[in-house]
Amino acid sequence: MKILIVNTSDIQGGAARAAYRLHQALLVEGIDSQMLVQSKLSDDFTVYEPVSKIRKGLAKLRPHIDSFPVRFYKKQSKTLFSPGWFPFSDIVSRINQINPDVVHLHWITGGMMRIEDIAKIKAPIVWSLHDMWPFTDGYHYDGKFDVENNVQPEIAKSVLQINNFKRKRKAYRKVNNMTIIGLSEWLYTCSKNSDVLSDKDHIRLPNPINTSTYSPFSKIKARELLNLPLDKKLILFGAMGATSDPRKGFKQLSEALKVIDSKNTELIVFGSSAPKNANSFSQNTHYLGAVHDDVTLRVLYSAADVMVVPSLQENLSNAIMESLSCGTPVVGFDIGGNPDLIDHKCNGYLAKPYDTADLAAGINWVLGHSAPSELSIHSREKVLTNYDSKLVAAQYIDLYKGLIKK
Repeated sequence: MKILIVNTSDIQGGAARAAYRLHQALLVEGIDSQMLVQSKLSDDFTVYEPVSKIRKGLAKLRPHIDSFPVRFYKKQSKTLFSPGWFPFSDIVSRINQINPDVVHLHWITGGMMRIEDIAKIKAPIVWSLHDMWPFTDGYHYDGKFDVENNVQPEIAKSVLQINNFKRKRKAYRKVNNMTIIGLSEWLYTCSKNSDVLSDKDHIRLPNPINTSTYSPFSKIKARELLNLPLDKKLILFGAMGATSDPRKGFKQLSEALKVIDSKNTELIVFGSSAPKNANSFSQNTHYLGAVHDDVTLRVLYSAADVMVVPSLQENLSNAIMESLSCGTPVVGFDIGGNPDLIDHKCNGYLAKPYDTADLAAGINWVLGHSAPSELSIHSREKVLTNYDSKLVAAQYIDLYKGLIKK
């Protein structure tokens, strides 16, 4: 059985890391898995990228060229928008040349593929939804959360958006062998009820995680390695664009931390460097910048007493899964895929959506818990039972086998 994982990058970004983890899990199980990307950052020989220098150079330009039409629309939301229009990609021809039994698409924007290219793939298609883009008019998230949180209200759709929707509807109608993977119950439901993908087969399967790579590490040693205080309660927050993307909830975290005891707590922020208003917290704050390697992330999660993921919209968060796997409880809003991972007052706390007072209450609940070791055990058990790479890989293998038999 030959499986081809297709993603814009191999290890940069949440979707890339999730796709690459599945690729690695399949290899461990003896599956002939290969990965095809537009931008390769690893040295993994099972990951394929553009071959010629011209193709590699064009690959770097494709995201900028593909986003060019968006610049004509001044009233666009700050949410990422991908037209998926730029042609002259050899991705589909390479997919068909590799001739896999199943093509597993993940995050394919950034100029990697045109919407119309999907219909040209000959093998059965599995498509994991890492965000809402496959069934929206171009936005990766629809931004439908509380307007009081300074989210722009919905505006009249542009010609670009209308055309994108028509293109997706037309392209998807030509594909009869596509199975949609909802990584979270939330996104599964959104896609199943969407205008353009409702007629496709849907299945609910999560991302896998290597629970040996992400496992509890001595809290004292972790803090010593990272030069963090031993006598404080540490609150962890992190994501790509953690301080710049409004969807990640930096503003909501700032509000919540105003009522958290600042004498006995400190904040750790990773994924971003300090913003202009770096002194917005009463807590002493450690900005660690971008953290990419698994070893450092494991140590970082283990050093914290609580991880806070205040996202306003979220699919199946890598950060939550990684933190829980390392035995660190998580606090987040009761939205999106968070309830799939966080069991309220068992391995963390689900705050009322966008209620910063309840978010603060959740942080205090975890920090003041009488038996933190119990929270840690429940956190770890949640991942071992539902998301361990061996367990999840077996579920995907069963899916692939079923599609091949068809």
